[in-house]
Amino acid sequence: MAGALGSQYLGGLYPCEMCHWQRWPHYAAIAVALVAFMVTGGARRALVVVAALLIATSGAIGVFHAGVEYGWWPGITGCTSTVQAGGSVEDMFSKIMAAPMIRCDVAQWTLGGVSLAGWNAIVSIPSALVILWLAVKR
Repeated sequence: MAGALGSQYLGGLYPCEMCHWQRWPHYAAIAVALVAFMVTGGARRALVVVAALLIATSGAIGVFHAGVEYGWWPGITGCTSTVQAGGSVEDMFSKIMAAPMIRCDVAQWTLGGVSLAGWNAIVSIPSALVILWLAVKR
């Protein structure tokens, strides 16, 4: 999440709708993991498993999003906007016309030919598998 938020707020890469979809399970995983630190025994293990499944879910959404970016399949969402509501109709129109349009089917940034959604999948799915393996390992 630090990388995603850093790229947004420090790097100026505005997230599209599917980028936000990938973030929600990570936010939930962080919350579940924090609760896991406060409990003991089987409840802790169960919460760690839930957090791992949430991380895997984000990775799966990343696979879908990367596929949309690479044109492997069509997306199911429209573009999003960074415009904040408020002001007169003329002000809103000016904001809309000046705002960047963030398309879900175009990667804003790549590293080694892999988009941020692809990197999310590459990192999240194996990480979730390791966490699950460690959670069930005695």
